[in-house]
Amino acid sequence: MGGQISKQKQVWQEKKKLEELQRTEGAEFPGSDFHSTEHKEWMSKLLADQAGRDLKIEDIVWPGTHDSATNKIGIPCVSRPFARCQSCSIYRQLLNGCRVFDIRVGKNWHVCHGILKTYKIDVVVNDIKRFLSETQSEFIILEIRTEYGHEDPPKPEEWLVEQLGDFLIHQDDAVFGKTLAELLPRRVICIWKPSKAPAPAAGSPLWSSARLKDDWIDTDLPYTKFESNVKNLANQPPVSSRKYFYRVENTVTPQADNPILCVKPVTNRIKRYGRLFISQAFKRGLADRLQVLSSDFIDTDFVDACIGVTRARMEGKA
Repeated sequence: MGGQISKQKQVWQEKKKLEELQRTEGAEFPGSDFHSTEHKEWMSKLLADQAGRDLKIEDIVWPGTHDSATNKIGIPCVSRPFARCQSCSIYRQLLNGCRVFDIRVGKNWHVCHGILKTYKIDVVVNDIKRFLSETQSEFIILEIRTEYGHEDPPKPEEWLVEQLGDFLIHQDDAVFGKTLAELLPRRVICIWKPSKAPAPAAGSPLWSSARLKDDWIDTDLPYTKFESNVKNLANQPPVSSRKYFYRVENTVTPQADNPILCVKPVTNRIKRYGRLFISQAFKRGLADRLQVLSSDFIDTDFVDACIGVTRARMEGKA
């Protein structure tokens, strides 16, 4: 009991640190005043602008979700609160502006989060194909990986290419420096991270996990995670000097030494500080490293922050 009380006090102190940082330094940044009422085709709107025709893949600040396909995982009111990281479908996330997805699977192609599983990946792919059929210039980064402790599904590369082949952008260093207009009509970068199978090779329709990097730390302490994200971002080269996407996950994870084990109340400790993180990246000289930002329970305010920085880059203001 004493340990749990001490941990709760530590969590409270860390939340106060973030509150104080936001109070004293604010959360403004180039593009922070951008707000949209329509998120389904925000990339198309950028392309419609003359300056947007020169926007490169590497310059986009991509809004993404963590454990993207967990909206129906587990048993409602029993195991679901301990594993669900998103409250809506992949299709709804796409409509809300999300463009990077973190999908974990097991050997039978069920989406997994730890030992729990939900619908099969067909649901995810069908949502994506539906969205792609309804739009013309929206790009997606789709990361599919075998969940830790599970076996690889059968013939994953063959199946994914069969499903998404006409949309797939093949793995190539040159992609990072290309504009959105140059890559059309192909619009999906699909990253496959197997447990044991060989990684996709250069030139193949799928991309290896080395092309989407992050620095995950398993903690429920919000200020610790926030500062770790800043430190790890500082260790990355600018987007113009690397041939991989770098993801910052604005999330914290429930821990066994704290009585609060449900995902939503824990991750809310840091979720509200997404804009503060972007602001701090600018103030600490790291804005040119921002690229993929992901969140649990993504909302359109988080998406707008990412679009705002992208627009500022496009206009030469960031």
